[in-house]
Amino acid sequence: MAVNRAEQRAATRRALLEEGRRQFAADGYHHVVLAEVARAAGVTKGAAYHHFDSKAGLFRAVVSEVQQELGERVARAAEPYEDLWAQLRAGCRAFLSAGTDPAVRQILLLDAPTVLGWDEWRAMDEEASARHLAEALTALASAGVIADQPVEPLTRLLSGALNEAALWIAQGGNAQAAERALDRLLAGLRQAA
Repeated sequence: MAVNRAEQRAATRRALLEEGRRQFAADGYHHVVLAEVARAAGVTKGAAYHHFDSKAGLFRAVVSEVQQELGERVARAAEPYEDLWAQLRAGCRAFLSAGTDPAVRQILLLDAPTVLGWDEWRAMDEEASARHLAEALTALASAGVIADQPVEPLTRLLSGALNEAALWIAQGGNAQAAERALDRLLAGLRQAA
């Protein structure tokens, strides 16, 4: 059965995203050449420019994909728990452990803030991961587990701390020490029963 044009376009885009991700994670944004990504993906340079107007366009799409996957990983880590506090703790720990993933480390933590700019990177982070954190904190405040307070500044503070800790882990920091520090930080939020 012949592959239709839409399927062929989707396969080409997928091949470029996968190869782009591999090269961005391995070599860093500044050492990747879009023509080499196209060649390694088995497509023409023209096809690469058709799907992504530039190397930055491909990188942006890869960042978005990695961000979404990370948000899903955090949500999956929290799902098995019924207890809201255990959900928060599991999600935060999953985010921290992502710093050991080479793609997350290089693409999201090192390159994305400088290549895309802080504002765009933060907006993507908020859409993919920080919204889960905001939802969790809102639920905890509603349940009286943490003090009733404005959730947005708390989300930003905790998200910033998690991003910095994940980057520290990605650069060789001790993951267990970061998890212990996270537990102490979170314990400070919890109201006495």
